[in-house]
Amino acid sequence: MARASITLPNGTVVTIEGTPEEVQQLLKHYGDTGGKQAPVKSARKAGSPRKPARAASVQEKSPVDLAAIVNLVKTCDEAEAIESTILDRSSQVNRTLLPLYVVHEYMNAHVGLSSGDVSRVTRDLGVPITQPNASRTLSTTASKYVMGDGVRKKGSIVRYKLSRRGLQYLKAVIGGSSGGE
Repeated sequence: MARASITLPNGTVVTIEGTPEEVQQLLKHYGDTGGKQAPVKSARKAGSPRKPARAASVQEKSPVDLAAIVNLVKTCDEAEAIESTILDRSSQVNRTLLPLYVVHEYMNAHVGLSSGDVSRVTRDLGVPITQPNASRTLSTTASKYVMGDGVRKKGSIVRYKLSRRGLQYLKAVIGGSSGGE
């Protein structure tokens, strides 16, 4: 199946699909009216994959192994307490802070996590928080528990680390002495 596009004199763009003969016949007919025509393209096969979106191909590689964070949450000494006090509850602040806590406690806190990293970890843990929600939580409700490595601006990546106050808060939540804020 062939495909072609025609731009009519009034600016309307028309896309034509059909056999190569049908497309050529229509292009010949409408091409004579002064409209511009695009080259004939073959249609994409139904089973062939689409090209990835531009944003997906520009993703920055995280400096931390996110799979290791997920594995540490599931296998650390506090795994059962984390599951019952954070993962089984609906507090978005606690779920957002959990990956930062694991990096701080078990990975020596050398690097911070972006809101995208937090989103991927929570998704892999089965309690997904979207990247915009993680970003909003880290900059508003959870801001008293984290430190960013820069000023938050649209399009820039801010990496967050757990502050001393955030560490105390999450230890209290995991220990069961504080259910929330």
